[in-house]
Amino acid sequence: MTLEIVQLVLVTVVTAATPLVIAAMGELVAERSGVLNLGVEGMMVLGAATGFAVAVETGSTVLGALGGAGAGLLLSALFGILTVGLAANQVASGLALTIMGLGLSGLVGANYVGLKREPAGHLHVPGLSEIPGVGTLLFGEDAFVYVALALVVGVSWFLWRTRAGLVLRAIGDDHTATHALGLPVRKVRFLAVLFGGACAGLAGAYLSLSYTPFWAPAMTAGRGWIALALVVFASWRPLRVAAGALLFGGATVLQLHAQAASIGLPGQALSALPYLATILALVLLSLGRRQGGSLAPAALGRDFTPHR
Repeated sequence: MTLEIVQLVLVTVVTAATPLVIAAMGELVAERSGVLNLGVEGMMVLGAATGFAVAVETGSTVLGALGGAGAGLLLSALFGILTVGLAANQVASGLALTIMGLGLSGLVGANYVGLKREPAGHLHVPGLSEIPGVGTLLFGEDAFVYVALALVVGVSWFLWRTRAGLVLRAIGDDHTATHALGLPVRKVRFLAVLFGGACAGLAGAYLSLSYTPFWAPAMTAGRGWIALALVVFASWRPLRVAAGALLFGGATVLQLHAQAASIGLPGQALSALPYLATILALVLLSLGRRQGGSLAPAALGRDFTPHR
């Protein structure tokens, strides 16, 4: 196997992992604050539809990406008002937002089904992009991939190296005690939910603006749920989430090669392979760390009503 083929496979793995990394980083921040957002799938698919529609109408991939992130932001704002502001049940609200996002995406993208446009441009650094084996992987990706990498580094730094990150984690661990100390529990949680929604919308926009690039109903194909699983089974650690996303990307590439080789298995079973492999690996990883205790935010999924 030549270096060019290895590089091509690695590039394919990274591109398949990118939407999961972006969405999971946002959800990780939200869950670290103690909010469980099951609406990620709906925010992703609405971001995909809105991003593609904006990009087609304006001719700008950047505006399309911002439109997708904005759509996820607006949907997450509604979720935040319901759960953080009105103390509605987080599980029920998240599921309702997923259904709502799927419906709105069909409405927004109704006139764009089947349309295609040029994918997002890729970085090209003369001399560096031509390095054998790693040039395209390191210096030839589109901007979404570098944003995903920046999110992994940025979220890790924010959570573990800043006072604001410490406050967010403290609120996720015990919202009653932090409220008694005078910390703005609702404000922090609402901002964390907004960040998670914007990331989910951006991840969806990546699918329709770069990964495919076209719009089709329900094109997220369950990636929002996989992002949720990555966050939980990776113990709310950004680097582990990124590793799990790369595992999903590798399973996706394996599934495509298996279908091309006509190995005799049903196509539906091969299409399910990336999801099964990711969940199985993360469950095993979680079981292996059970003896060390859980890193889950203690207040995850609990509604917050301040004492009067």
